[in-house]
Amino acid sequence: MDNFKELVKSNRSCRRFDNAFALDTQTLTDLVELARYTASGANNQPLKYIISSSREQNDKIFSCLTWAAYLKEWKGPEPAEQPTGYIIILGDTTISNNFWCDHGIAAQTILLGARARGLAGCMFAAINIKKLKSLLAIDDHLEVKLVIALGKPVEKACIDDVGDDGDIRYFRDENQVHHVPKRKLEDLILKAF
Repeated sequence: MDNFKELVKSNRSCRRFDNAFALDTQTLTDLVELARYTASGANNQPLKYIISSSREQNDKIFSCLTWAAYLKEWKGPEPAEQPTGYIIILGDTTISNNFWCDHGIAAQTILLGARARGLAGCMFAAINIKKLKSLLAIDDHLEVKLVIALGKPVEKACIDDVGDDGDIRYFRDENQVHHVPKRKLEDLILKAF
């Protein structure tokens, strides 16, 4: 359990990567395979995936994402720190119109799998969907649910307890360490029987 807890704690949203470290299609395929084994509402398995390790396609995907809303002065990673792989999670409306939380389960599994390989990622829901669908020629029956950016991390992240002011916004310190405030466990469990 301790190893798994450390894996979960190390799985912070990463927004700066080593762009010289190329991800390959097989690594991305292996991560999608992990998601294939996850639970699915009514076992419909309506999720489909687009994977990209191509610089040209990655640039298109990158242009559709909004990076780190709390970091107002930062517009996203510079080219040398951009992700080298993406997994786009889609809901296939020919299978189901309700994707429940399947895409969240799949995304977390993909991110944990990436972390176990020494990689890191960031899950995006702030997506210019219309632009993304146009740039990648995504069919109308496929609903964009999430985009996961992946690569070799170059940023350090740490978990802090939320302070007395209750501020949950992540921030970077003067050394560019990414701090992620988390509520205390005793503030989360309302009742224990």
